[in-house]
Amino acid sequence: MDHEVTSRPSFALLTVSLDRGEAVRAEAGAMVSHDPGVDIETNATGGFLKSLRRAVGGESFFQNTFTATEGGDVQFAPPLPGDIEHLELRGETVYVQSGSYLAGDANLDVDTDFGGARTFLGGEGLFLLRVAGDGPLFVSSYGAIEAIDLDDRDSFVVDTGHVVAFEETADFTVRRVGGLRSTLTSGEGLVCEFTGSGTVWLQSRSQDAFLSWLIPKLPTRSSSSST
Repeated sequence: MDHEVTSRPSFALLTVSLDRGEAVRAEAGAMVSHDPGVDIETNATGGFLKSLRRAVGGESFFQNTFTATEGGDVQFAPPLPGDIEHLELRGETVYVQSGSYLAGDANLDVDTDFGGARTFLGGEGLFLLRVAGDGPLFVSSYGAIEAIDLDDRDSFVVDTGHVVAFEETADFTVRRVGGLRSTLTSGEGLVCEFTGSGTVWLQSRSQDAFLSWLIPKLPTRSSSSST
């Protein structure tokens, strides 16, 4: 399975070239195009992506599996402007923020890690996926992606809204920034403190921060109807 990422870092586009019999699994809505020699199968998921959101908010989720019958290309793109990073797993495990999962080898085991998801469930809407096995994994970001090597640090603190993925070898704890008053006045919410070894991948922009900036500027229904 070959791949190429173009138009990076702001509007990255992933092209996966499949030989006959190879398959790639992607989040619904991520496909841009595919060759005629590639079949698509859509399945509803239970414990896969966004299962917690589905349980809490009534959302449904489907995944698409693209299998090459004759060989061909499939193109994917994330919903937000940003970059795409390729992680090659060789019996390893990484945790991915659910919104950053784009696509991966169909043989990868992708499931919600409920322990981690409960830890992050604090109003910032960050749910973790546990991805394990052998094969390529593609994660996306809002903004640019930066890899941080924990081996060079005693600890590393990052806002949860900027977490893309991290290796299983990294230990983490989630806490609020200061007390309740400082949380409300600083504009910050939850942070994740990483220790141990491995790599943490960050995104340079936060969806939550963007929504916090955008929503107050949207016209209300009453003001829209009066104009």
